[in-house]
Amino acid sequence: MSADAGTLRVEDVSVAAGGQTLVDGVTLEAAAGEVVGLVGPNGAGKTTLLRTLYRSVRPSSGRVLLDGEDVRRMPGRRLARRLAVVAQENPGEFALTVYEVAAMGRTPYKRAFQGDDAGDRAAVTEALAEMGVTELAAAPFDRLSGGERQRVLIARALAQRTGTLVLDEPTNHLDPRHQLDALRLVRRRGVTAVAALHDLNLAAAFCDRICVLDRGRLVASGAPGEVLTAGLLAEVYGVEAEVAEHPRLGTVQVTLLP
Repeated sequence: MSADAGTLRVEDVSVAAGGQTLVDGVTLEAAAGEVVGLVGPNGAGKTTLLRTLYRSVRPSSGRVLLDGEDVRRMPGRRLARRLAVVAQENPGEFALTVYEVAAMGRTPYKRAFQGDDAGDRAAVTEALAEMGVTELAAAPFDRLSGGERQRVLIARALAQRTGTLVLDEPTNHLDPRHQLDALRLVRRRGVTAVAALHDLNLAAAFCDRICVLDRGRLVASGAPGEVLTAGLLAEVYGVEAEVAEHPRLGTVQVTLLP
């Protein structure tokens, strides 16, 4: 059970560092219950933009609103009860067991040094089961494969039971089955999600809308069939591709041409 889905809005956000503009005047919105895919080539600014959503990076200008409230003005604990993150970097957790890593998702609901109650245990147990890692609960996190670690980190975000998720390459390290499982689960939860994805076909299959970044700018936004065109892929990615409707799924299918 997740909290009510939120509305996440990015208003004219720019990020500059080291004399470079990493994100340049981006405006986008994820409506309640909507899954928005963020795509673009390496270095397009996807991770930097996502970091502004959960306050890891301060925008040079613009603001990020969660249900109309500026995230930078929200107390950290309240923000963490409403927005959970699966980031690419997760240092400092390797001496913990799988259960302990997943249980970190319950931290926003506790006082200092407070132990797990029945509700915490239920949330963690459910999240581990949803990600198929229940049998690893007692295993050291640092002994896991990359794919297993990723599933545990997604479980941690799910255990947080927020209405909004920010996901930076959530399918990273996952095999095809677990990629599908993870994205199906996000949809089934009914949360609002903004996810950076490299796989354009996964983005087309699971996202309500796709936003394309290129060199820090938002260059396209809309339904997958509107955005993922051969012309855009040539312009943004520099590749030749065929784009067609999948005969069984009815979703956009991108085939890159060698």
